Amino acid sequence: MQSINIGILTLSDRASAGIYEDKATCEVKNVLQAYIKNELIFHCELIPDEYEKIIEKLVFLSDEKKCDLIITTGGTGPALRDVTPEATQAVCDKMLPGFGELMRMQSLKYVPTAILSRQSAGIRNKSLIINLPGNPKAIKECLEPIFPAVPYCIDLIEGVYIEAREENISIFRPKKK
Repeated sequence: MQSINIGILTLSDRASAGIYEDKATCEVKNVLQAYIKNELIFHCELIPDEYEKIIEKLVFLSDEKKCDLIITTGGTGPALRDVTPEATQAVCDKMLPGFGELMRMQSLKYVPTAILSRQSAGIRNKSLIINLPGNPKAIKECLEPIFPAVPYCIDLIEGVYIEAREENISIFRPKKK
């Protein structure tokens, strides 16, 4: 079983300034470790909500670190400094709007303000980039409904073959003919 490089890019002005603890990065790690059997090699970055820095780190994680999966947390709301989806779109070759649609539908079960969230996903080279909210509680709520499609998406872009911990999550791959 191959190891998988996973980038976690956390966007938070206050956490990056040390004003409060970054809990989002740890939550992403915990959820992915519960879902994926492969050895996970994490490449974590914590930066402020700055468009150019987000682009720089996404390119670094995709092109230099060769991450098969990059998860961002934070910067997906309507606030003026929330620019993660725009930076993601700027670096991606293809956008995958279904990921954001499903995450918002799931979040609406918990909060009516889910319609304000602008989560998205896209592909840069052989990296799947998924934007999640910064709230640690929302991370699992959003990853759970979309994760069943993540391994197959990574297969399609010629990334590492991900094996799931079936006791925690069921994934979908079409049957071979």
